[in-house]
Amino acid sequence: MQRTRREPRQRGALHYGKPAMTVDQLVDRLAERGMVIPDRERACRYLRHIGYYRLSPYTIPFQRSRPDHVLRDGTSFDDVLDLYVFDRALRLLVMDAVERVEVAVRAALTDHMSTEYENPFWYAESHHFHDADKHAGLMKIIRRTSDDRLLAAAEPVGDADADEGRAAVIHRSALEHYLTTYGTPELPPSWLMVEALTIGQLTSLYRNLSRRPDRTAVAANLGLTSPVLESWLQTYVRVRNVCAHHGRLWNVGLGVYPSIPRSRSIEWLRSPDALPERSRKRLYPVLVSLQSILKTVSPHSGWASRLQELIRSRPAMNLEGMGVPAGWKQDEFWSRSGS
Repeated sequence: MQRTRREPRQRGALHYGKPAMTVDQLVDRLAERGMVIPDRERACRYLRHIGYYRLSPYTIPFQRSRPDHVLRDGTSFDDVLDLYVFDRALRLLVMDAVERVEVAVRAALTDHMSTEYENPFWYAESHHFHDADKHAGLMKIIRRTSDDRLLAAAEPVGDADADEGRAAVIHRSALEHYLTTYGTPELPPSWLMVEALTIGQLTSLYRNLSRRPDRTAVAANLGLTSPVLESWLQTYVRVRNVCAHHGRLWNVGLGVYPSIPRSRSIEWLRSPDALPERSRKRLYPVLVSLQSILKTVSPHSGWASRLQELIRSRPAMNLEGMGVPAGWKQDEFWSRSGS
């Protein structure tokens, strides 16, 4: 299957001539836009260590007009900082769930394919994939990762910490151990291969599996159907990238959102009005989808309780930005999650 190469978008025609500004000048700019700054030194310190560019998007919900970015009367520096701190805590919580889901997908994929075909190196066989070009790309990634590992300096196996007077054992990575111990097969077994992939590459591999029963079996390990897992993984790629780059998450437009399950066998919101149309392209269905999988892969997790605790006292503006509807905690889905 030949993939169509996407043409780059046209560059803009304007010239960027904005000057660099000192922290003091940036604080002055915020004050000129109507921000109340009780402690100027404190504001400078936060801007110096967070950065104006990273903090300024959190002023948007407090603006009363654009493009001059004038703030509503009474908006303080702490109002904006509080929203930033909340969003950071939300990112960390979401990353916790995404990590568990990502690890579970890696395990389900390699366990099923390796045992079903009785071959730890199944991924090297092109007949398992329906797009030959994507499979060739996968093999290049794995070879490059292996080559890079061999070119890198050897990782220490053990060392002694003289200052502490105790042995500090440092184990080599499993991939390095394989490559420096075995000459054949050239590439590592499946359970090492999946660990070398990003979540985006893992998602592409899963979607490229040629046999529906294989995709179904992997998804079933997470309590999902194959189409739902494909959709949710695509969303998690975007979510993880936002979190990994410390971007704004609570009200960001992700561009891709989790599909709503039709099967009653999949854990999901039960009330007919639990997910209004306006909430479907917000963060809320992503949070629901993560908890849905956690109920299968980590049934005793307190993640749902921590989520509720985080947003319990947030103002309506925050909940609306996330697409969280009023009375969300009353849905049976969350009550069964220990919320």
